[in-house]
Amino acid sequence: MITHLRGEYIEKSPAHLVVECGGVGYFVNISVNTYSDIQKDNKGFIYTHQVIREDANILYGFSTIEEREIFRKLISVSGVGPNTGRMILSSLTVNDVITTIATGNADVLKGVKGIGAKSAQRIIVDLKDKIDAIPGSSDISLGLNNTNRNEALSALVSLGFDKKAAEKALDKIIKEQGDLAVEILIKEGLKSL
Repeated sequence: MITHLRGEYIEKSPAHLVVECGGVGYFVNISVNTYSDIQKDNKGFIYTHQVIREDANILYGFSTIEEREIFRKLISVSGVGPNTGRMILSSLTVNDVITTIATGNADVLKGVKGIGAKSAQRIIVDLKDKIDAIPGSSDISLGLNNTNRNEALSALVSLGFDKKAAEKALDKIIKEQGDLAVEILIKEGLKSL
């Protein structure tokens, strides 16, 4: 199995990449997020996932190991193939996918082309207990079940701040300073918003 490629990027588009390694060009399907990460680079390192079928040998590429692990978790769900997994990772960031699954927010997944209500629920049910095994996901899901964070978030939203911006600010504060009292979280959140 080909697990990564290091070489020159001969061709780049939001959907694919051609990486030349040792005189051989590898066609790699990528997500829009990976394209954004490598857009300015002429050469580099790409994590890959290889799919071997009767009629094809297909490579999917990722700029981070976390994105590859999320992809692998997604395609382990019945009814979610590699192209659907790539579509999810093109529409949502890795952090968004993890947060969506952890909070059970099926509406976000239904917003992705090709994902219906049943598929969204199946993804959430199948992966809710598995996202902690993804490298880097502990930092992302740090505040999801934190009562102080939730209370601080409610306070900031009621003060008129955007929920997404407040969540991001609180998660950053908790990651940097640890678990704080509600009032301190609110004060720190107000400073950063």
